[in-house]
Amino acid sequence: MAASSHKPDQGQLGGNGQRGRFRAFLSYSFTFIILGAACGILALLFMRSQALPVSKMAAASELYDVHGHPIEAYGGGKSTQTVPLKEMSPSLVEATLAIEDRSFYNHYGFDPKGIARAAWVNLQHMSKVQGAGTITQQLARNLYLSHERTWSRKLKETYFAVQMELQMSKDQILEQYLNQIYYGHSTYGIQAASQLFFGKNASELTLAESALLAGVPKGPRYYSPYYDMSSALERQKTVLGTMVEAGYITQREADQAARQKLNILPLEAKKTAVTAPYFRDYIRSQATELLGIEESEYEEMGLRIYTTLDLNAQRIAEETIKKELAAYPELQTALISIDPRNGYVKAMVGGRSYADNQYNRVFASTRQPGSSFKPIVYLTALREKQYTPVTRFISEPTTFNYDKDRKTYTPNNYDGKYFGPIDLRTAISKSDNVYAVHTILETGPERVIATARSMGITSPMEPLPSLALGTFPVSPFEMASAFTIFANQGMRAEPTAILRIEDRRGRLLYEAAPANTPVIEPTYAYVMTHLMESVFDQGGTGSRVSVVLKRPVAGKTGTTDTDAWMVGYTPELTTAVWVGYDKGRNIGTIESHLAAPIFAEYTEKALEAVPPKMFAIPEGVTHLYIDPATGKLANDSCPKSRMEAFVQGTEPTEYCTSEPVREAPPQPDQGKPGGSWWNDLKRWWSS
Repeated sequence: MAASSHKPDQGQLGGNGQRGRFRAFLSYSFTFIILGAACGILALLFMRSQALPVSKMAAASELYDVHGHPIEAYGGGKSTQTVPLKEMSPSLVEATLAIEDRSFYNHYGFDPKGIARAAWVNLQHMSKVQGAGTITQQLARNLYLSHERTWSRKLKETYFAVQMELQMSKDQILEQYLNQIYYGHSTYGIQAASQLFFGKNASELTLAESALLAGVPKGPRYYSPYYDMSSALERQKTVLGTMVEAGYITQREADQAARQKLNILPLEAKKTAVTAPYFRDYIRSQATELLGIEESEYEEMGLRIYTTLDLNAQRIAEETIKKELAAYPELQTALISIDPRNGYVKAMVGGRSYADNQYNRVFASTRQPGSSFKPIVYLTALREKQYTPVTRFISEPTTFNYDKDRKTYTPNNYDGKYFGPIDLRTAISKSDNVYAVHTILETGPERVIATARSMGITSPMEPLPSLALGTFPVSPFEMASAFTIFANQGMRAEPTAILRIEDRRGRLLYEAAPANTPVIEPTYAYVMTHLMESVFDQGGTGSRVSVVLKRPVAGKTGTTDTDAWMVGYTPELTTAVWVGYDKGRNIGTIESHLAAPIFAEYTEKALEAVPPKMFAIPEGVTHLYIDPATGKLANDSCPKSRMEAFVQGTEPTEYCTSEPVREAPPQPDQGKPGGSWWNDLKRWWSS
């Protein structure tokens, strides 16, 4: 009988092979895990044994005016006071943890979930648009690194954060963070901030005060109550909400804290006795946006910022305002001055006292411009409806129908004065409201808005008859920007405040390239300028200051129940001045005339070293004598004639008698020695 042999089947062999490979995989994996853990432990031990870098020394950023003169350095008056964590209010500590890093006591220096979330957002945008910094990472960045937004900096930041976690306790990290974080106004650390805002120690802060302070570091320029109280309180509510979510307080406690009235101290004058403080704030906001950096970074990056400010013009603006408003302690003001030839901002005053209030009224679109808006209406009529300086309407009480005769509007002139048949020059010089409404309804409010938009006015407006009287609020900045176009022969030079920014090594980070755009035809710009010069003639609304002005000036006054305006210009300088009260309080008769003197004195002193210059007359403009009574061409038989400027092709063709028309002499291109005799000479020349 043959011997039998046993052979394992293929399935059995395959099963044994798979189990063998699996056991080998487990063995290798376990080995790799052990090796990885060992390497990780060694790396952590190495990181723990290595000394942390020396804290970087912050370099103050510096501002220079248009002539290269230093304005002032940031960071030089840094305020900081160090206190132990145990001497900080528990509410402040909890508020900071809730809004900045809720998992602070549970991570090892970085938050993997936060990093993953930020990485996904950044990949979607293909740039570094969102951070995931923990408190430890923020501290590491502030102490050891630059603020450039790169992946390499983020990796270093994470490395140093882990190293700090290995060498310091959580309380030590939190204490150091709260003692160096930036709260705005050159103030670092919670103790200095607590003293600045509330005049108390950090240990004495209430829940409401803690929530407000904890919200400031995210954006001191936006959430400081000294800049914007409403935004600061909204941010406070956000912090209180995160504290409820984190379980630190109840909703009832949050609601009570939100209702608590805060006693915020005035900003000390000694902290704000700086040159051009409103302009400095504006530069700060512009530079941080241009460079994509935080406000605290801006002060300590050692930047060299070259601006358009003229320190002499700025000093004159501040001194003039102080002098003219000395008898009116509660009255507020704003002044913005721009070189129309290049758009350079030469002077900026956002209020009468920065120490008392840091709100910059130059950019406040909350004020009705009144009649100072009318030149935009009349410019539209000149271009769209072939109006001329002798276009006539009757100034009398009038009710206008509009919206397909479904609505009516009845404007009133100041003091109830009406002038009968008047032309455009008279309407501008006397600021007649009836003429303005006639014009806007005949021209079309929509067209006026389109003109305003092309001139840089972006504030909301509606196509209503009252638009002609400046009833829709705009900012002084918008008005000054628009009037530069008249002064610059129809060209709009984009307003510019920063020329260039360099880092501490002189490397160029930003250089301005402002646009210079044609907006209106030079001929129409000149005709409007010629018309607005009459505002300062005898009988004009600006005639009170004509004796101060020693050079050709054009402009327009504006008055509402709460606002007084003067927007005017020379060939070299355009300036808007607003005077009024912050809280809707009506201005008195005397107060309504204060904007023009500020404008006149500032303009003359700022241009004291500049020879007077006539407005250039472009090709396509013709000067003719007209008869004011009829608007027709004048000759020697007309007892009272006036020289007028017309866009060629729009001048009148008829004259008052059959005598030959008297031609106007050529216009001088410069020179006006000045004084009231100049006005007398102009009146004699036109008679």
